[in-house]
Parts: sequence; C-alpha cells; structure tokens
Amino acid sequence: MPGRRVFITGASSGIGAALARRYAARGCELGLVGRRLDALQGLCRSLPGQGHRIYALDVRDRVALHVAARDFLDSGPVDLVIASAGISAGTLTDAPEDHTVFQAIFDTNVLSMVTTFEPFVAPMRARGRGTLVGIGSVAGVRGLPGAGAYSASKAAVRAYCESLRVELHGSGVRVVTVAPGFIATPMTARNPYRMPFLMPVDRFAEQAVRAIDAGVSYRVIPWPMAWVARLLRLVPDALYDAVAARRKRKPRMGEHP
Repeated sequence: MPGRRVFITGASSGIGAALARRYAARGCELGLVGRRLDALQGLCRSLPGQGHRIYALDVRDRVALHVAARDFLDSGPVDLVIASAGISAGTLTDAPEDHTVFQAIFDTNVLSMVTTFEPFVAPMRARGRGTLVGIGSVAGVRGLPGAGAYSASKAAVRAYCESLRVELHGSGVRVVTVAPGFIATPMTARNPYRMPFLMPVDRFAEQAVRAIDAGVSYRVIPWPMAWVARLLRLVPDALYDAVAARRKRKPRMGEHP
C-alpha cells in the first residue's frame, strides 16, 4: 500500500475525511477534493506523509473536477479513486421550491460520481489495474418518506456502479460500491429519528478500506445493517408502505428537526 496514489472527493469532512486519514496512515499519496478550502487545509496538515494535494471546488463543476483529476494524474498513475462527495436533505414532490434541491442532490450524488471517474478510466484500463469506489447508502434499498431525492440518488449510484463494473469486467479495473448505514457524520447529525447501528465514522472507514482491499462488488457497512437491507428487499410493498409511512421524515432545507 505505501506509495499508492488515491484520489478522494468529499474529503472536507465526514466519510471522505475519515477515508483520507486511513489511507494517509498507510503511506498513500492523496488528492483531496472538497468545497471548503479551510477544512481541506486543516485535514492535509494533520495527515502523515508528504505530496498530498488539495483541490477546493464544487464537484458539480465538471470542468474544475477534471482539471483537478488531470493535475493529480500528471504526477503519476492513480491506483484508487473514491467518489465520496454527497449531500442529503428532505424533499417533497409537491413543494415546487424543492425542485432545485432534487437537482442539487442528483447532480452531487450521481452525476459528480460519473465526472469523478471519467478521467481515470482510460489510464487504469491502459495499466490493466486500478479501483473505482462509489459511496452509496442503505437509503437506496427502499424509498424513504420525505427523502425521494436522496433515496433515488443512492439507488442510482448502486445501479450505475454495477453497470460500470460490468463494462470494465476483464480489464483489471475493479468497481466497488460501499453502502453505509447510519454513520456519525455532519450529514446524519440532523436526523430527527432513531438511527439503528449508528457507527463512528473512523470505524466505518476502517471497515470500508478492508472491503476495498478485498475488491468486493458491493458491501453494506455495518454488517447488521446489511441484514436489514436484505430483509427490506423481501418485505411486500403493502407491508413496507404501511410501516414506512409512519416513519419520521428528514427535515427539508431550512426546517428544524
């Protein structure tokens, strides 16, 4: 692992920052993408090793993200790309003002993942090795009330990564989807409902790195949530609808939990 080069989006905080700490501790050279320059600078100063690069940008800016990717590639081959950038907010279809929130969530969670992977696929194919990792969510297993945008975006992440994995089959390039359950990050801090199996973010990062090392196609973390996800797929729609309809919904933009 020492000497490997890793490109991570969503590195300003949460899961992305935790994964950066884990890979830096392994001696990797990192390219870190996030919206907040101050947070990236603070993270970079705290990491062991040298040669880490930071790129403060919005991952929805395809041109800026590709410039960052090419800059990191110019210094040498990239072994691992993790598309961790993601946002979440409650949304209601009958609230016209939520349309822009739907668009922002899909642009960030889905299309920016495509944009993140784009510059790296051809170089990895040429080398015959490399790993692309998409961070999904258990929220993509079944639709959640008030979370239409987030649930749909994470369902799209799973399907997209599966398609990409099949496209790259036999090329030496692996595609891994990691689906977190409830992880203690700023994103989940505002959730007004009970979060079973809530996991500290650094423990999640440790287990995610093990899954990436193993080259699994899809992994839900933590493992008890994986069993919940399997059961949710088997629950008949009528029963699921009746139970899920009583669940508290995620607050919309500007709402208090």
